[in-house]
Amino acid sequence: MSFGRLERSAVDRPMSEINVTPLVDVMLVLLVIFIIAAPFMASRLALELPQAGAEAVAPASPEAVVSIEVNAQGQVHWDGQPVDLDVLRQHLERAARNNPATEVQLRADTSVPYGRVVQLIGLVQAIGLSRIGFVAETAPAAVR
Repeated sequence: MSFGRLERSAVDRPMSEINVTPLVDVMLVLLVIFIIAAPFMASRLALELPQAGAEAVAPASPEAVVSIEVNAQGQVHWDGQPVDLDVLRQHLERAARNNPATEVQLRADTSVPYGRVVQLIGLVQAIGLSRIGFVAETAPAAVR
């Protein structure tokens, strides 16, 4: 009877290295996804849109609100009065100086081109006002 050490073969040893190939594969796929998605995230307009609920909720405190309307011909109106873009810029700058938290309510006819609306949004944001509300009519209830 032999009381010596039991010899193990090299095949029975546990593997002590970490296989990083799957980790590298996953990281490269994520990198490609972020490279593709980055231009889409950078081209968004930074808007703080209101949340729609079951019923209208009154604001906690009355804020300053101005209204910009665009009719079907593309004419811009400031609180009901027709204005050109230079006068509109002056009105917006005055409103921003009085209260930087002024909300701009934008009402646009359905036939107004999207580019015209984006131009007005850019003008409002360039002035420094960031609260823009899009006013729309509620849709009639569906008949069953």
